[in-house]
Amino acid sequence: MADGLRIAVIGAGIVGTSCAFFLQRDGHQVTLVDPREPGTGTSFGNAGIISLYSIAPVLTPALLRKVPALLRDRTSPLAIRWRYLPRLFPWLVRMVANARPKRVEALAQALAQLLARADAAHDTVIQECGLGALVRSGGWLKVARKEETLLSSIAFDRRLWDRFGRRYRLLDRKELHDLEPALAPDLEAGVLLEENRAVLDPCGYVQGIARGFYERGGRFLRAWAEGFAFQDRRIVAVSTSAGRLVVDAVVLAAGAFSKRLAALGGMRLPLDAERGYHVMLPHPPQSLSRPVYSCDHGFILAPMAGGIRLTGGVELASPWAKPDYRRIRRLVPLAQRLLPGLEAKIVSEWQGCRPTLPDSLPVIGRVPSCPNLVLAFGHQHIGLTLGPLTGRLIADLFAERDPGIDLSFYAPARFR
Repeated sequence: MADGLRIAVIGAGIVGTSCAFFLQRDGHQVTLVDPREPGTGTSFGNAGIISLYSIAPVLTPALLRKVPALLRDRTSPLAIRWRYLPRLFPWLVRMVANARPKRVEALAQALAQLLARADAAHDTVIQECGLGALVRSGGWLKVARKEETLLSSIAFDRRLWDRFGRRYRLLDRKELHDLEPALAPDLEAGVLLEENRAVLDPCGYVQGIARGFYERGGRFLRAWAEGFAFQDRRIVAVSTSAGRLVVDAVVLAAGAFSKRLAALGGMRLPLDAERGYHVMLPHPPQSLSRPVYSCDHGFILAPMAGGIRLTGGVELASPWAKPDYRRIRRLVPLAQRLLPGLEAKIVSEWQGCRPTLPDSLPVIGRVPSCPNLVLAFGHQHIGLTLGPLTGRLIADLFAERDPGIDLSFYAPARFR
């Protein structure tokens, strides 16, 4: 078609907005559909880290051994709402099955080939959408009060960093405090993940990509996507709360809320939500220059445009469950110990849902039973990192270009 395909992208987070941007860039007529403005859902509340080092799957053998102790600790990074367990149980069983050592190695390889290409896709949207002021280089830190705690915490990841060529630097007490003088003086050791970058306003970053999409003629429809109309096993229209949208193809990128629409297209997937929380605190007089992760307590302090974001951990519960901020609030005194001078004044609170499949890999590809339905979700903790790359890969798929990587690892058909 001279004017490209009519494509509806459902979901306006970092993944969906990036898909819309790269498809519009290729000349397609794209409508981005979401009941909320771009970047104001789950993409709003992350730690703002373009994390090229997140090669390990969500669940590893070492983490699996720690689960009972984590569940007993009210300040640990893991919580389960037990009423949800019967519905969650099949997902958990499959997650545990993917934590076998040989399987973890294969999944790490699949994640590594995505992460190795993530930076270039970010560079494209940063340059073309004018987002350089929102992104800071300088890596990020993992720190601990004892060197043995740090080394134990990063042992498995470190092996993967070495295997896949990620640069890092172990720091002693002096080197650590030379980099971040505001940190507590009793911190003994750290590791600098040199290649990571920080996004100072994740919502603003997504909205900047959306502006680039609009400038190329893209359209945003603020509405719920409710269902599909089919003809000969293909989607011909999307039913929305604002009316019927005639399409040649659909990209489903609605994160943790993609499951129902994927099933309507013939693809039943074991998707669930790892719910995350953050609180925003004011910058102290002497603040941080990069994100810092506490190996002692499993949280991140991320300096952002609007203050210090305290985030971390996973709550396993229904995506629709009411937020429970008690756990994240209990971390504030621990954050003050890590960053003296930090005021215990919560400026705002937030909760969102990370979309996670049991093998920790996203789905990126066509639905076999409905070839004009393309899936792009399931990015677990690295949606910000992989959003622009996923958009580029989806555009490559429509253009029948060689993406440069083996996409079979992420094919929806792997769950048939």
